[in-house]
Amino acid sequence: MNRVPPHLYFVVSAIFHYLGPAFAVLLFTRVDVLGVAWLRIASAALVFALWRRPWRLVARLDRRTRTLLVAWGAVLALMNSAFYLAIDRLPLGTVAAVEFLPVVALAAVATRSWRNGLALGLAVTGVYLLSDVRLVGEPLGFAFAAANAALFALYIVLGHRVSRLGDVSGIDGLALAMAVAAVLAAPVGLADALPAFGSPALLAAGIGVGVSSSVVPYVCDQLAMARLARGTYALLVSLLPVTAVVVGVVVLVQVPTAVEVVAVALVVVGVAVHRESDTAGEEVRRPAEPGGSRAGSATPPATSPPSASRRARRWASARRGRPD
Repeated sequence: MNRVPPHLYFVVSAIFHYLGPAFAVLLFTRVDVLGVAWLRIASAALVFALWRRPWRLVARLDRRTRTLLVAWGAVLALMNSAFYLAIDRLPLGTVAAVEFLPVVALAAVATRSWRNGLALGLAVTGVYLLSDVRLVGEPLGFAFAAANAALFALYIVLGHRVSRLGDVSGIDGLALAMAVAAVLAAPVGLADALPAFGSPALLAAGIGVGVSSSVVPYVCDQLAMARLARGTYALLVSLLPVTAVVVGVVVLVQVPTAVEVVAVALVVVGVAVHRESDTAGEEVRRPAEPGGSRAGSATPPATSPPSASRRARRWASARRGRPD
């Protein structure tokens, strides 16, 4: 997997990020919003459980890692619920634009050169032109959008830490966190999701939402985060509105305007201009391999110093060979 550029993993994640709502359209008319959110989380947790069997890892995790994964699971539960509550009241483009704002702060913190500052400025300008945000509508919708935005930034921070863990791989950590999210979201979403269990079509749509919105993009996120600095990943989030335009053209035949084309070009140029710092690669740690070793590790085995008895024998040999 290391042969695949990490930026390509992010592009795949961004594309699937917008395929999920296409499945959710069928569900919104028959299942309440929080029920759809729980179906997304629970179906993703089920897929991860069958694929990774994460319960085998719990016993060997230390307290710090368990706390991190539980916190990440709580963020996943709240973020997905807030996202669906927001898009139920506001246009998806507006929610996406609000979601990008705290991520800009993450990217700005990591900006340490004029080149990366220029890249960030180009990306922000492009997103602004694409989003065409109008602060009108339901105040509660903006409250949920703001909560989702803050949680999305926290998702990046915690997800980046999980991708660098030494005792568990990022994908296995994601599987555990998603199981936690399904449990935490059940009290507010399970009852609303019950109508879907009586219809195979609705249940299939719920699974489709989970796979396309949580399994594929979150796995790609982990594969990208494991090899990208957090600031670089935060800047790449500006590609999300771009992929929305591309999906709109290909799937919905929505031809972009001239302003949207310019906006897409600004974001693409901004991402192309950005360069990771020289120290970014040093902090990247490979996902854990079975047995606790890291893939690609070139660290030679440690050699123990010579014991006292060996040193004494060498000294005696040297004395015997020395002339009186």
